[in-house]
Amino acid sequence: MGFYNVENLFDTINSPGINDVEFTPEGPNRWNSARYFEKLENLSEVIEKMGQELTPDGPAVLGVSEVENRAVLVDLARRERIKDRNYQVVHHTGPDRRGIDVAFLYQPKYFTYISSKPYRTVVPGRDDFRTRDQLLVTGELLGERMHFIVAHWPSRSGGEKASRPLRIAAADIARGIIDSIQAAEPGAKVFFMGDLNDDPTDRSVRRHLRASSNPDRLRENELFNPFFDLYRKGIGSLAYRDSWNLFDQILLTPALVGGDYQQFRFFRAEVFNRPFMRQPSGRFQGYPFRSYGGGVYLGGYSDHFPTYVFLIREKR
Repeated sequence: MGFYNVENLFDTINSPGINDVEFTPEGPNRWNSARYFEKLENLSEVIEKMGQELTPDGPAVLGVSEVENRAVLVDLARRERIKDRNYQVVHHTGPDRRGIDVAFLYQPKYFTYISSKPYRTVVPGRDDFRTRDQLLVTGELLGERMHFIVAHWPSRSGGEKASRPLRIAAADIARGIIDSIQAAEPGAKVFFMGDLNDDPTDRSVRRHLRASSNPDRLRENELFNPFFDLYRKGIGSLAYRDSWNLFDQILLTPALVGGDYQQFRFFRAEVFNRPFMRQPSGRFQGYPFRSYGGGVYLGGYSDHFPTYVFLIREKR
């Protein structure tokens, strides 16, 4: 199960109603078909190789953020490297002013889609605030019912402290979705994944999502966050001003944790950070190798590394 902020996956068309002019041939980024298809090829290379040390087919499901529309994901799924996986797309157009959404990809040989629903992130007293929806997808993973929530919480624009209430509001909505699922379906298997623009230790995650770092002392109304320990070790999914953050996280309800492997259980969490995905030289050597830097086209992948978790169960 993976999550990937693919950083500004836009087509080249100027779409009315959203602010996407910088990702057009006439815009400041000179975003054209050649660059678009290079971006798709780069992203498909990452998705192809994620988790292959244990699962040759890569992610059975993949949450993504910063995509303009369904069409760009269909184009991505058709790339030669991953086309045989037959990834299907779940996408709902959201209200973000930049026109970027979250979405969900799945391999139908592993995951059977049942339903999906977007949830608006509403901030009290801020009727004009528009950000990404939080997307709930329900289905069956090899016969086991599971729920996936994909999120991209509000950014730290204006400063971490000033923008904190926006992420807390998003966390409260996410927690409400999870609580509703668990009330209707005790013991529900729920994954919450996304670019939270907060680290595992931040208040929105620890207190408002009720995330715990200890799988052995997990209460029913808490989530297990396997990325807490990685963050304490200095591992991150993005870098800013010479420090690492781990904004990209995947959290699990208690039903996915424990030692009863007759059903799927959490096994391991990782940040996918391979040499080909890193800036090869210069001031930002070792940072995620992104598409643009300082207004200059670099031809990289994304400014985030993806994250993923492995699940295991007894062979049937």
